[in-house]
Amino acid sequence: MSGTPDEPEFSGLEGGEEQSAEEAVQEVVNWYNIQIITERRAPMPDEERIEELKAGRQAALADQAQLATADLEEAARIAAVYAARLRELNES
Repeated sequence: MSGTPDEPEFSGLEGGEEQSAEEAVQEVVNWYNIQIITERRAPMPDEERIEELKAGRQAALADQAQLATADLEEAARIAAVYAARLRELNES
C-alpha cells in the first residue's frame, strides 16, 4: 500500500521542488544504507551484493550532489526518477 511507513508516498514530487527531489534521493540513499548494514550483519555476507549496493548508493549520492546546480526542470526529473526507484526498490 502506497504511503505506508514502509513505502513513503512521493506522488506529489512532479512539482519540481528541489527539496522534494532531495528528499526522494535521500530516501533511496537510506534504503541502500539499510540494505548494506543488513547484508554486512548476515551470517555469511555476500560481498558482491554489498559492492552492488554501495555502487547504487554512490550513484544516488552523485545525483544528490547534482541537485545543488539543477534547475527546477532537472530537479523535477530527478524527483520523479527517485520516487519511482524507491517504489521499485521497496517492491524487490
